[in-house]
Amino acid sequence: MYKIQPYSFAKAHELGVYIKPSTKKNKKIDVFDGNHQYILSIGDLRYNDFPTYIKTHGYEYANERRRLYHLRHKKYEWGSKGFYASEILW
Repeated sequence: MYKIQPYSFAKAHELGVYIKPSTKKNKKIDVFDGNHQYILSIGDLRYNDFPTYIKTHGYEYANERRRLYHLRHKKYEWGSKGFYASEILW
């Protein structure tokens, strides 16, 4: 099971959503709206994210991984899985 880092909780709070560890197989986080209604699941357990890279490799390396992530994932619609993954995990 994925342990949600304080970074992700803070980013979710900025977006006005709530997050919990995912109940879906191979996903990290379930995202809920302000009324605690399920929206979607984000983050594949097989891949690292910004807070995980900070913990394992340090801030400088994590920041480079974040930069590369954003280069690969430039286009996404507001409210999509890509949007929430980018905003909460990166």
